[in-house]
Amino acid sequence: MYYCYILYSVSADRYYIGSCLSPAERLKKHNTNHKGHTGKHNDWEIVHTEPFSSKTEALHSLGYTATTF
Repeated sequence: MYYCYILYSVSADRYYIGSCLSPAERLKKHNTNHKGHTGKHNDWEIVHTEPFSSKTEALHSLGYTATTF
């Protein structure tokens, strides 16, 4: 199962939308110090997840979610 997820950071006051196979494992990576978009903050929380049967469906939803969120 593939997931589309939305994270929120209080310190950044920003949302981040992504997709992956394991939102809990991906959240751990987002909350580490790295060079990516989420790396400057370590207080990301999952505010929404939605399961999909394929990566294609999740990515399609990602595009829709990003334009409506």
